[in-house]
Amino acid sequence: MVNSCSVFKCHNKANKSDNRKFFRLPEIILHQDDRTRELSTERRRSWLARLGQDFTGKNLSNIRVCSDHFISGQKSALYDRENPDWAPSINLGSTASTPSPLVATGRFARRRARSEKCEAARVLLSIGESCEPSLEEEAGTSSQTDLSSLVIDSVFNELAHVKKENDSFREQLKTQTPYCIEFFKENDDKVKYFTGLTSFLVLMELFGYLEGHLPAKVLLSKFQCLIMTLMKLRLDLSNVFLAYQFSVSTSTISRTFEDYIHVMYHRMKPLVYWPDRESLQKTMPMQFREHFGKKCAVIIDCFEVFIDKPSNMLARAETWSSYKHHNTVKFLIGITPQGVISYISNAWGGRTTDKHITEHSGFLDNILPGDLVMADRGFDIAASVGTLCAQVKIPAFTKGKSQMSPLDLESTRKLANVRIHVERVIGLTRQKYTILNGLLPVEFLLKENGQDLPVIDKIGTVCCALVNLCDPVVAFD
Repeated sequence: MVNSCSVFKCHNKANKSDNRKFFRLPEIILHQDDRTRELSTERRRSWLARLGQDFTGKNLSNIRVCSDHFISGQKSALYDRENPDWAPSINLGSTASTPSPLVATGRFARRRARSEKCEAARVLLSIGESCEPSLEEEAGTSSQTDLSSLVIDSVFNELAHVKKENDSFREQLKTQTPYCIEFFKENDDKVKYFTGLTSFLVLMELFGYLEGHLPAKVLLSKFQCLIMTLMKLRLDLSNVFLAYQFSVSTSTISRTFEDYIHVMYHRMKPLVYWPDRESLQKTMPMQFREHFGKKCAVIIDCFEVFIDKPSNMLARAETWSSYKHHNTVKFLIGITPQGVISYISNAWGGRTTDKHITEHSGFLDNILPGDLVMADRGFDIAASVGTLCAQVKIPAFTKGKSQMSPLDLESTRKLANVRIHVERVIGLTRQKYTILNGLLPVEFLLKENGQDLPVIDKIGTVCCALVNLCDPVVAFD
């Protein structure tokens, strides 16, 4: 239904070609306080009176008044009772005469100015009353007029001082460098939120370790570039958001991230290392010693990261995961019994089986004779690990059996109690660095600018290295 104005002799109708607005007849508000109900009732009556027509028997919800009958072209708020636009007031046809727009607007402005002055006077008088005894003691026989003058002068001086300080703080805020060292200094909560690291001390140690190898940028310091890279890993922020935060272009953010993740990968890769057997056995947690002695060397599992659908059909087929029902890349991760990440593979297509990744990713090069590897049911690697004189422990199968034997049931229970730690580490890694929980662009899977590895491989290794800088998830006792 086309809206038309209900004012007498006004023929305006809703038209997309102009910017004229149409306002409904105000409703009576019943579900709030008494003052709201009284004001809304009075306003509705005022509108009907201004329209000057008999609406008996008509549907009042269809009444519209166009913006031509308001001085500002917009109705005022319900509680702005003194505003001339509280009800339609101009171009009302044959209805009772109303003040001209200039007179009504001027009257309203003068009334508002008087009310503001009265409010300021009340504030000053209240301050004067609180300060009056002390001023009388100092002034002796000073008159009330002198005291009021002194109070007003002191208040205005204080306001000027506060305004000056406020302006100074604003200037400092404008000139302050975003996400600089001072921003994180002595504030571990900020460090945890923006970087995932445990404290400011750990952040500065990491920066000192990387600083000499980080490329310098024109608009940002090395520390800012490192923080930006950690923020993208930690919070999975878009390049546009980071560009606004650091006052640079999105292309600068993209290039800086790729340059810094490259340096971080090569410098932090040694933080994900395979410990020697003697160190493993000396620090073996009691939970493992009770059930498996000191033979356990690693607990392995795979986790997948979602990616955009590739345009290339072969790549789309190789990255399709029937388990996740999405295009993904898959990482093989291994942790020590102590909960430290000791191995992370490069990214493989989501279609690749766990067994194939384990046998072709270089993982078996770390296995020594006598080692015990714990894995899930999908890792059918007993033969390949057996050729290294090592052993694999996986949960027992019920395939072809009505139920597990008591021996298999107990063995599976013991294995599940300790194998859960690898899932906890994977969960911690993805929770700390949510870029692994997001949808990664296909560009991260490509080798660009002569790089030896795609960005996704470097992201996986850097995130695992950063997690190793935090507290382990497995207690020694």
